[in-house]
Amino acid sequence: MKILEQIGMRAIRSFDPETAHGLALKALTSGLAPRPKTVTSPRLATELAGLSLPNPLGLAAGFDKNAVALHPLAKVGFGFVEVGAITPRAQPGNARPRLFRLEEDQGVINRFGFNNEGMVVAAERLAQRPRDAVIGLNLGANKDSDDRASDYAKVLTKCGDYLDFATVNVSSPNTEKLRDLQGREALTALLDGVTEANSKLDRPIPIFLKIAPDLDHDGLAEIADVAIQTGLSAIIATNTTLSRDGLSSKHKDEMGGLSGQPLFEKSTRVLAELSKLTEGRIPLVGVGGISNAEQAYAKIRAGASALQLYSALVYGGLSLVEEILQGLDECLLRDGFATVEQAIGSGRGDWL
Repeated sequence: MKILEQIGMRAIRSFDPETAHGLALKALTSGLAPRPKTVTSPRLATELAGLSLPNPLGLAAGFDKNAVALHPLAKVGFGFVEVGAITPRAQPGNARPRLFRLEEDQGVINRFGFNNEGMVVAAERLAQRPRDAVIGLNLGANKDSDDRASDYAKVLTKCGDYLDFATVNVSSPNTEKLRDLQGREALTALLDGVTEANSKLDRPIPIFLKIAPDLDHDGLAEIADVAIQTGLSAIIATNTTLSRDGLSSKHKDEMGGLSGQPLFEKSTRVLAELSKLTEGRIPLVGVGGISNAEQAYAKIRAGASALQLYSALVYGGLSLVEEILQGLDECLLRDGFATVEQAIGSGRGDWL
């Protein structure tokens, strides 16, 4: 991390976490944040669900919920950017405080509850998106919706023409009973509706599914089967966890989803198991606890075709993107892999 970035990070983190998050977005949109170079090489160039990426490291949903920083985020080194989650109608989310830094654990707990400005506002911003970047949207459902499954199709219909991919998010722990949609019958019906909406777009796009890390083997097997049967383009593994194992921070008992370093092992084991269940029939995106190049490489070797991060930026800043990618390139070179694709799943057995 460069000295100016260190100073800026210290200043921002003197505020409460949610205020600091807002300041970070303002710094980006004002041109005050660092602009790491986009790291790419023949080894790092990646294809994900038909999308050509300069590198496999993406920004996970949640950082830019309302698509306010699309242009600067396209220039900070990520191979792809996912914004949202967006619901049909604007909603405030849960009461503050709802975001907590777990400094001692290098983790984050949030219970935002899909706070966002709604699909109409999001669509207006996405219509002005940069065209030289891969941009996706995390689809959500309103908390008070009478038909949550149809909410995902509504958002896709409104915003889909401006996207390169969309992610069905049924794994947030912060909307009551949302994870119930991960069951076979409910998930199949939901994905059928999203698939139908996607087919009606001028240009249908890849549809991803983001799953929870707290599923057991049977739950994962069910999701893998549904994903393949419904023709999903990728699975993102994983969202935040409800587990609190091994935490030492004073905020460890706050309600919400835990992300960051404490999630790494749990999410990677789920990723590896899902890789075994799907047997290469559907690409996987590894997310959860990545904070350095070796962890990024471990996710790929566990079965990920591409990666996402978010929480590590709280502690490592945007320069972490360049650091991870340079290190990942070195890992591939060291182990004799000419491409990311060659390394996918090569260490899966270490996690099973």
